Amino acid sequence: MKTFVAASFLLAALADVAQGHYIFQYLTANGKKGAQYQNVRRNTNYNSPVTALNSPDLRCNVGGNTGGNTTTVAVAAGSSITFTADTAVYHQGPVSFYMTKVADAVSADGSTDWFKIKEIGPTFSGGQAKWDMSLTYSVTLPSCLSAGEYLVRIEQLGIHNPGGTPQFYVACSQVKLTGGGSASPSPLVKIPGHVKATDSGYTANIYNNFNSYTVPGPKVFTC
Repeated sequence: MKTFVAASFLLAALADVAQGHYIFQYLTANGKKGAQYQNVRRNTNYNSPVTALNSPDLRCNVGGNTGGNTTTVAVAAGSSITFTADTAVYHQGPVSFYMTKVADAVSADGSTDWFKIKEIGPTFSGGQAKWDMSLTYSVTLPSCLSAGEYLVRIEQLGIHNPGGTPQFYVACSQVKLTGGGSASPSPLVKIPGHVKATDSGYTANIYNNFNSYTVPGPKVFTC
């Protein structure tokens, strides 16, 4: 009986771990939520994170190096899009949004230059940190960007296990930006390479004297 009980607890714990992972599968654009993987590239690693800082999978997740059957949605510059996950984000950590302009969103592999357009870090109050752990995350596409096709990338970095390897939960949508301007976004980065192992926001211990935080990666581009 003791063995059975112990095994039951182990299975329950493993189930909790599995449920603690998530993947962004849906995109809402122009006020309409698309079907699963309609405008978001499909990954092949279920809801597992990417953990290697030098992996090209950091761009659009495992299996997301091309668009496959993913369609490209036309969105006006200055409007908002929303990523939705299969389950609410469970691990503490920041959320960032990146874009890269490409010749063709379907075939682009993400090796082009990226720029960050939004980041969401913790808020601090009364000595406590509060993270935005949600089912959906929205971002406004800068109104000054030039028209054309882009990959829009969401990145949630799980730093819930200090001393362990941080976990990247990423996905790319395919967007054809209309209207816009002629801005030259900066700073530009390559992915992988946008986050360094020495970045304070990558190595932070959120359980020990945690009263400030800097989201890893480049500064946010604004018009």
